[in-house]
Parts: sequence; C-alpha cells; structure tokens
Amino acid sequence: MSDGDASVHASAVKVGSLAVLIRGPSGAGKSRLAFDLIMAGRAGVVERAVLVGDDRVHLATLGHEIEVRPAAVLAGLIEIRGLGIRRCDFVEHATVGLVVDLDAADAERLPPAQSLKISILGVEIPRIPVGPGYSPLPLVVAALTTTKSSSSVNPSDDCLKGNGNHMNPTIATE
Repeated sequence: MSDGDASVHASAVKVGSLAVLIRGPSGAGKSRLAFDLIMAGRAGVVERAVLVGDDRVHLATLGHEIEVRPAAVLAGLIEIRGLGIRRCDFVEHATVGLVVDLDAADAERLPPAQSLKISILGVEIPRIPVGPGYSPLPLVVAALTTTKSSSSVNPSDDCLKGNGNHMNPTIATE
C-alpha cells in the first residue's frame, strides 16, 4: 500500500478534496493556521475545511500521491492557544495538494519557480514558503482560490531589483 512512510512534526487540513500540509518550527503557528483554515471553510472563504491532524502527522506514498493521516493518539485534537487542547471534527486521511512552510528562510516577495514546489517522498507538490512574521492565511487562501498568471505578464526589471511596480507599464495598460 505504501512505498514510503514518515512521521513528521506538522499539521494538516483537508480543504475541498486535497490537504494543506503545514510545516514549521515549534511555535511558528502551524496549529493557528490549521484552525484559521477550518474557520475560513466555515465562513465560505475557501471550500469546506476539516482537520486531518495537528502537531504530528504520518505521510505515505500512495502511487504518485502523498497521503497524510493523523497520529493515532492525536486524532481529532487541535491546540488552540489560550484555550488549550480541543476536540474537533477530523478526517482519517487525505491527499496532500499543497505544502506551507512557516518561517521559511527562502520566502521572497516574488519567489522563483523552484521555491514554489517541493519533493516529499519522491512526489512533487506545490509549496508556499512564508517568511517569519508574515500572516500565512492570505497566502494560502490566494493559492487555493486564484490561478497562476499567464506568462505574458512578467515582473519588471525594477521589481526584480526590489523597486517599482509588479508589471511593466505597457502590460498594465494594455
């Protein structure tokens, strides 16, 4: 059934048909982002969102996909800072469709394409690197609710140098 198996310090939430795997150091906000996604699902901001696991999850390859499951002892539990460990609805497994790395050293304003994907257990998955102190929820919602721009719109030279607009003025007015 599984070509590989790993227990990782991470949280996961199934949003729609795929799971968001949330990684980062202790205290980075994995549980907070997981709960924020669940609440965003309840508010209709994203598709229905349900906890897979908090703090510790198991990953396994399933064909050309990564399946995530909660650690058995933590199934249905989530830490909510200020309230403690709480019980909530959860699913027993989901296919990982997005990885969010909190406090990522390679987070950039306009990240290069290679930092927007990661290989886990030999499977390539879309990735969002989130810098320290940056709110991850808007980035995750944007990734889940928008599509990539066409290749005809490129960052201007000024933007790549850290100045200026996101698009060449000729493209922005076309």
